[in-house]
Amino acid sequence: MNTTQLECFLAVANYLNFSRAAEHLKITQPAVSHQIGTLEDELETKLFHRTSKSVRLTREGYLFTQYAGEILKLTDRSKTRLKEFREAQPEHLRIGCRNTLELELLQPVLTELCRTESDFLPVIRLIPFDSLENMLEEDSIQVMFSFQESAPKKAVYQELLRCPVVCVCRKDHPLAKEKQLTIHQLRSAGHMAVCRPPACPPDLFSIQRKIVTEHDPNQIVFCDNLEILYTMTASGFTFAVMTQLPGFHHPELKCIPIPSFPPLSFGVAYSSGKHSTLFRKFLHLLSEMLENR
Repeated sequence: MNTTQLECFLAVANYLNFSRAAEHLKITQPAVSHQIGTLEDELETKLFHRTSKSVRLTREGYLFTQYAGEILKLTDRSKTRLKEFREAQPEHLRIGCRNTLELELLQPVLTELCRTESDFLPVIRLIPFDSLENMLEEDSIQVMFSFQESAPKKAVYQELLRCPVVCVCRKDHPLAKEKQLTIHQLRSAGHMAVCRPPACPPDLFSIQRKIVTEHDPNQIVFCDNLEILYTMTASGFTFAVMTQLPGFHHPELKCIPIPSFPPLSFGVAYSSGKHSTLFRKFLHLLSEMLENR
C-alpha cells in the first residue's frame, strides 16, 4: 500500500467520479483506475460499485475512508516532523583523537565554542592508530591531531606548534636532578618505556631507537599506547623520551629537555575542500590557545 493509492481512493470517494478525481489529482483516468485496482487487490475486497453511469462506495469502502485519511495525515505529519528535525539539527564538528593528551588540548577550545556558538555539537572519537586516518578519508571525522610526518598523505596539514623532545621521569628518579640530558646519560639510566609507531610518530621512534640501540635490551619496556607508558613512568619503574605537548602536567612527573634533538612539528590534519565558518573558527581558536599555553 502506498500514498498514491490512498490519494486516488479518497479522491474517487469524494467525487464519485474517476474523471473528476483524475483531473483533481492531475493524472490520467487510467492511472487512477490502476491505483484503485491494485489497492482492491491488496485489500482483497471491492471498494467501489462501478457501472457505466455511476460510482458508489461499498460498505468496505465507507469503512476504509476513515483509515485511508488517518494514514495520509500520519504520513504528512511524519514528513513535517522529519523536515523540522533536519532543519533544527546543530552543526556537528567531528574530531578524532588518539590519546587523552590530545583530548586535554581540545577542552579549552570546546569550552569557548560552547560559550559563543549556540547551534553547535562536538562529536569526539578516541581511536588509536590507523583507524583514525581511515575515518578522515571516509569523512567520518573532519579533523584529527597529528605530527607532520605521520599526517595522512591526502590530508591538509596545518602546524600548530613545535614540540620539544624531553625525558619524562618521576620527580624522585635519578635523572630528575638534571636540567638537561644527553643521549649518553639516557643510555645508562635504567628501564626505558617506548611506544612503537603509530602510537608515537616515526620521528620520535627514530629518536628513541638511537637510545635503545645502546641500551640493555632487558631494560626496554614496550608499551601499546601513551596511557600505559605514562602509567609505567609515573610508577617510577621507567623513564621515557617523548615530545612535550603544551599544558601537559602530571604531579609526579618531570620533563627534562634533550637539546640534541630538534623539536617536532605538531598540528592538525583535515580533508581539503570547502569548510564551514565554525570549522575555520575551531582551527583559529585551537592555534591561538596553543600559542598562549
